[in-house]
Amino acid sequence: MRLRQLLTILIVALWAVTASSAAPRWESVDVPAHVLPAEQQRTDDNTVEMAVSDGYIYIGSARPVTVKVFTILGQLISQESLPAGTHRLRMTAKGVYILKIGTSTRRVTI
Repeated sequence: MRLRQLLTILIVALWAVTASSAAPRWESVDVPAHVLPAEQQRTDDNTVEMAVSDGYIYIGSARPVTVKVFTILGQLISQESLPAGTHRLRMTAKGVYILKIGTSTRRVTI
């Protein structure tokens, strides 16, 4: 009985570690944002360029910006404070997502 409890705890701990590492992460890229087919929008006195291409969401900004990505049902997928530059987030599942950049909100389709 004790062995079964220890095994259950081990399985739950391993599942928690793999689930947290599976969360999408923003990565910095060297591609200038103006090269991408972007849509510009004003957020917090800052121009942010955004593009969706090949399963990635690209964000380019001259200043640091806070970005949140939600599923269409409102589940938070990613929340990150990005430094100035161009960054991308790999979206593994196709669908409709809500992107909140600063105080601006936008719907994107992957």
